[in-house]
Amino acid sequence: MADLARQARGDILSMTTLAGSGHPGGSLSSIDILIVLWSCANVSPETLDDPGRDRIVVSHGHTAPAVYGALGRTGFFDPVQAVCGFRSPGSPFEGHADPKVPGVEWECGNLGQGLSAACGMALASRLTGTSYRVYCVMGDGEQQKGQIAEARRFAVKYRLDNLAAIIDCNNLQAMGSVEDTMPQDLAAEWQVAGWNVEHADGHDHASIYQALHRAQCLPERPTVILAQTVMGKGVVFIEDLHEYHGKVLTRDECERALSELQLADAAPSAAETVSPPRRSGNSESIELIVRKGTPRSYETDTDCRSAFGNALVDLARENDGVPMAVFDCDLAASVKTDGFAKARQDSFLQCGIQEHSTATIAGAMSKCGVLSFFADFGVFGISETYNQHRLNDINATSLKLICTHCGLDVGEDGKTHQCIDYIGLAANLFGFKLIVPADANQTDRIIRYVATTPGRFLVAMGRSKVPVITDGDGQPAYVGDYVFEYGRADWVRHGRDAVIVACGTTVSMAVTVSDMLAAEGYESGVLDLSCPLELDEEAIRTAAATGLIATYEDHNVRTGIGSIIGAFLSENGLDCRFARFGVSQYGGSGSPGDNYRLQKLDPESVAQSVASRLKNSA
Repeated sequence: MADLARQARGDILSMTTLAGSGHPGGSLSSIDILIVLWSCANVSPETLDDPGRDRIVVSHGHTAPAVYGALGRTGFFDPVQAVCGFRSPGSPFEGHADPKVPGVEWECGNLGQGLSAACGMALASRLTGTSYRVYCVMGDGEQQKGQIAEARRFAVKYRLDNLAAIIDCNNLQAMGSVEDTMPQDLAAEWQVAGWNVEHADGHDHASIYQALHRAQCLPERPTVILAQTVMGKGVVFIEDLHEYHGKVLTRDECERALSELQLADAAPSAAETVSPPRRSGNSESIELIVRKGTPRSYETDTDCRSAFGNALVDLARENDGVPMAVFDCDLAASVKTDGFAKARQDSFLQCGIQEHSTATIAGAMSKCGVLSFFADFGVFGISETYNQHRLNDINATSLKLICTHCGLDVGEDGKTHQCIDYIGLAANLFGFKLIVPADANQTDRIIRYVATTPGRFLVAMGRSKVPVITDGDGQPAYVGDYVFEYGRADWVRHGRDAVIVACGTTVSMAVTVSDMLAAEGYESGVLDLSCPLELDEEAIRTAAATGLIATYEDHNVRTGIGSIIGAFLSENGLDCRFARFGVSQYGGSGSPGDNYRLQKLDPESVAQSVASRLKNSA
């Protein structure tokens, strides 16, 4: 292993110098740890698709040169590919290790999230009945992140003895020493959290291996290994200098360093071509066969969150042999996951008030053959944990994120709890599909749909009971033969004078507006846009043909369906009048009805405004 580490150090220096950027210092201090792991763990180029393989998560993602060096030198690909492709456009060898590279399990561009991902993978081993170990490598400066403390508690609560964390303790970070930047006592912090604490010389392969072996022999407790290292190890003139956290060597300095390591430059001549490695099989989530069960039908006013909870119980009973996990952050009674907790106690994961770590744990678990739901209030489930879901998206998870208590509909809880930005946030995540159900019947069918469909979904709903949406004949619209189809908008009412486009809570309010306008002699349609990020273009064109589209939403008017449809009308040259009705300022504490009236979003105010537009155009 010593020779492999020496060669990998040369790869690190060559690739960062050739790219003109990167993080050589921490990569050189971590490389011995990574070489031992990829040499000894139960994972190889031949087992990348094996559910029983060990997982290695590198949380301090900026040490990607070390990851590529270790993987290249242990046979996952030709190391020259990484040397030549590092940080190059179109190359999988990005500045922070990407799962497109064979052997990379999780991309950790943001510090502090790797341990949470490792927790999800470790617990998935138990839920799927598959035996493997998970290793998480981190930096010591990274320990200042609060999400790590959340993940530590989770690992201890769920007795993740198949999890080992290894911290590269080089005592330096970007701006200087760890002690000067933010003092910490890692041994005490991890020990008081309930972890077994081991120590190792991070540059002695036998010492690292022995610490890993001791961790494997300890039941019902996770282990952390504090590996003492030196930043820049192996190149005397940059050792223990924090500047080389993110400073690369010049060509002359690189040649000097390689000579010190008794190595030649690993970069081939310009005439040679280097093909990138194949995309690894572990880049996508494992697909499950899940049965939808028989949909429920609701005939009276019901809140969508209760319909979600009931559907979840049905799915649990219908899929007894399918690994499932429902994550809760101390809100089960409010988000209605308490029924599932009773139906499948071992699959209900109470994480406490730790939303950031939970979001990552749930996402990582969904990649390991577990149907994973994370239910939370909108302000916590998406607004507060946006960055975690961004990495869930980048890592191609299959998370089912359910956000209740969205919009001014939260009412009395006030502005801090009224999630009015979920559409705009979800729109920034390229792989998440957003669904906003209009009533309990549609919610039931949507939950069954997302459970049986691979990929990332955000289902957002309000808190209050909502009326059953009915068609023009007064019959429930989302029962019987109705089948939810992602991207299809549903006509609740047809009209020739105008169309009100709504989603979620405001669909029933839009029906009330339509009835009010009918009393004044206007025929207005109502279009339920349950999938705001996947426009039903034919339906929008039909709506535009009436001459007036009004969007109506319990969401920030700047970033919701109004802005999405407005852009579509403009880009496609559709000539029609257009009005947006949405939240224009933070709401206060009061009933939903009071909050709607204060922002002129109550049906009476919207009907009056639409009628005024119709009269002026006559």
